[in-house]
Amino acid sequence: MAEPLSERFPATQLAIAMVIIGTVGAFATETRLDPVTIVFWRCVFGTIFLGAWCFLRGYLPDRTLSWSRLARAALGGVCMVLSWVSFFAGFRMTSIATTTIIYHIQPFFVVLIGATVLKERITRDQIIWMLGAFLGVVLASGLVGTTAPVSAIWVLGIVMSLGAAMLYAAATILAKGLGEQRPEITVLCQTIVGIFMLAPFANLTGPVPLASWGWLASIGIFHTGIAYILIYSAYPRLQTPVIGVLTFIYPIVAIIVDWAIYGHPLGIAQAAGMLLIACGTLGVRLGWQIPFRHVSAA
Repeated sequence: MAEPLSERFPATQLAIAMVIIGTVGAFATETRLDPVTIVFWRCVFGTIFLGAWCFLRGYLPDRTLSWSRLARAALGGVCMVLSWVSFFAGFRMTSIATTTIIYHIQPFFVVLIGATVLKERITRDQIIWMLGAFLGVVLASGLVGTTAPVSAIWVLGIVMSLGAAMLYAAATILAKGLGEQRPEITVLCQTIVGIFMLAPFANLTGPVPLASWGWLASIGIFHTGIAYILIYSAYPRLQTPVIGVLTFIYPIVAIIVDWAIYGHPLGIAQAAGMLLIACGTLGVRLGWQIPFRHVSAA
């Protein structure tokens, strides 16, 4: 019996997922709604899609989901939902490209949280790669290399983007403690938490343009459901170097979308910042070692 295409071409599958996610900034912008309301409906449509998927695939009911694991998944959901809100807020305050580039600092927050909270070992090479990546954030932020005055809203958008990355890292750390739980179940828990968490704050009484429903449904179904399923099913069949490289399709697509649709070209300083973040991310993920010259005492 022939293998499914997703089994034979996991790299292609992950690349497609990265392309899909790279367009989320444009979809969120086109809804013309506030970030909290966008994420609320993302959770609603994501829950409907993932719930149906998990049920039809036989993942529900999940009898391995104990109360402790459910609580951990819920806490991860709080972090993930707040990350989405901060991420979409960053789009509005800066630009799709800037927010997406800075958001990719998240692997370093995972390392830092692991080192400070979980007491995991951090190497000298990792520290150097992270310092280079954080320099990249400074360049990518648009706060340097420009003669135009930087507004307070822009600075706040940078802070929101960094906050989104940190919250995503926290959700990643919490997800690691869920053992063999299906990732689709984990994401489903997160979207359910998001519905109850954001319902009191979302604008559910104001009119929503008819066209916006298509954008909202797409964010929930494609960017939250299909893309996550593609990603998590491809990860186990790919080596870390391949995953590390393919992940950067996401910001590249976001940059192209921001330039082609909204006329926001990437400046030289921002491009250099993205390059530093990319090198730092690959350096940490792939364990690149930096040769140090040992200077002996005379």
